[in-house]
Amino acid sequence: MEVAELELMIPTYDGIQAAKVKLNHVVVRTPLMKNLNFSERFQAEVSFKREDLQAVRSYKIRGAYNKISSLNEIERQNGIVCASAGNHAQGVAYSCQKLGIKGTIFMPSVTPKQKIGQVRMFGKDMVEVVLIGDTFDDAYNEAMTYCDKHKATFVHPFDDEKVIEGQGTVALEILEDADGPIDYLFVPIGGGGLAAGAITVLKTLSPNTKVIGVEPTGAPAMKESITQGTNIVLPKIDTFIDGAAVRQVGAKTLDICKEGLDDIILVPEGKVCSMILQLYNQEAIVVEPAGALSLAALDLYKEKIKGKNVVCVISGSNNDITRTEEIKERSLLYEGIKHYFIIRFPQRAGALREFLTEVLGPGDDIVHFEYSKKNSREKGPALIGLELQNKDSLKELFEKLEAKSFAFEYLNEKPDLMQYLV
Repeated sequence: MEVAELELMIPTYDGIQAAKVKLNHVVVRTPLMKNLNFSERFQAEVSFKREDLQAVRSYKIRGAYNKISSLNEIERQNGIVCASAGNHAQGVAYSCQKLGIKGTIFMPSVTPKQKIGQVRMFGKDMVEVVLIGDTFDDAYNEAMTYCDKHKATFVHPFDDEKVIEGQGTVALEILEDADGPIDYLFVPIGGGGLAAGAITVLKTLSPNTKVIGVEPTGAPAMKESITQGTNIVLPKIDTFIDGAAVRQVGAKTLDICKEGLDDIILVPEGKVCSMILQLYNQEAIVVEPAGALSLAALDLYKEKIKGKNVVCVISGSNNDITRTEEIKERSLLYEGIKHYFIIRFPQRAGALREFLTEVLGPGDDIVHFEYSKKNSREKGPALIGLELQNKDSLKELFEKLEAKSFAFEYLNEKPDLMQYLV
């Protein structure tokens, strides 16, 4: 490959400027909004870049449209393909409908009906949804087979220069709308497309801005790849933060991020859930788990950002209401409020009443109680979930259980067993 051809495959600042023009009448110029509560809490100027307000409720429309609109006539006639169960699929569907290009979108068969419905709604008659396999990898493999057979163009969710340049327009808008220089930009990282686009802009226009990438603790593909010096494949990930849970980042995005990121923070999934609930209750903002990542990281950086101008990208709001109970559960577990035990009551009359009156605190609540029908509630082992009024009283609870001879297993320290039982 000639050097000139190779350079065309690398995202550039000029390419991002061109993408901005192309996207001008397609994407929403989302607001950069200063948040008073977060600014006061962190003693900083904290603003939100509200990509959750896009037509498809995430920034993914930017990269998808920029890529698909760049195809030549033959490529357009052959159609495009993508594999996704989330926001990328919706961005691709919307772009196909706007540009009049046929698209085939492969999604795992276990994808929630709400997301499938959204993709079909945005794509209308220009998109065919193919449900195949149980995992993203199954859908991806089928998509690549289809591309080879039909000579269709695969639209990658992040590892493509046109996609990265489209995502980079988020940073252009931030700099244009910011009130003064930006000290810190916090961006969520899944495959790395948004971070790579932002770095490409900032190294040209605002080199003093520190770019902080944020990954879920259960899917640290970018951090591990940078640490190990090679693009690794994580053997196992927690898929709860589905918009940022990838087993492997892009080759292009890794090259850019390892040079341009100032830091990568890992945020526990439970902390993200607490942030989702806080945004809903205090700010009336609905976000998906990946959309809350950048804000959830601020606690871990609070000393460094004092007095600074900080921007956090809220990347999306495609949250399924059926996940609300799981979000609340994960938040309570993370905050140290909810605890699960297997308790074997002593073989004496009144043991259950003793547990209720002498072990539990006056404000503690039993939220889960399950026992085998072959055993008496008074004598057999029981699976019990507790919500403590004060998270600091857990140690005292342990001491009371032991003093009253209640044999128990603490399941919060055994997440695999807890997930199976609860």
